[in-house]
Amino acid sequence: MIVSRLTYPLNVALQQIGQQTARSNNNIVRRQMSGVQFRSGALKPKPSEMPFGLFAIFCAVIPGLFVGATISKNVANFLEENDLFVPSDDDDDED
Repeated sequence: MIVSRLTYPLNVALQQIGQQTARSNNNIVRRQMSGVQFRSGALKPKPSEMPFGLFAIFCAVIPGLFVGATISKNVANFLEENDLFVPSDDDDDED
């Protein structure tokens, strides 16, 4: 919502520039984009799929999880060594 508020003045300015250009140049054709079909009604071809897409996701997520876990473990050890945060033993025995 915030992004749409920020882009509104830009869109208005671009429309005004386009209208001024269209008035001065009658040769300009306004394009209309569609996600599935061309203006003629013909269907667009299927977009190419990235090979090994799922493998690429795993290659990005798994190292990220390991790096995050390592950083959090090191920070927890640092806090405990410097007595900034020491978990109490009473919290563990709630039986």
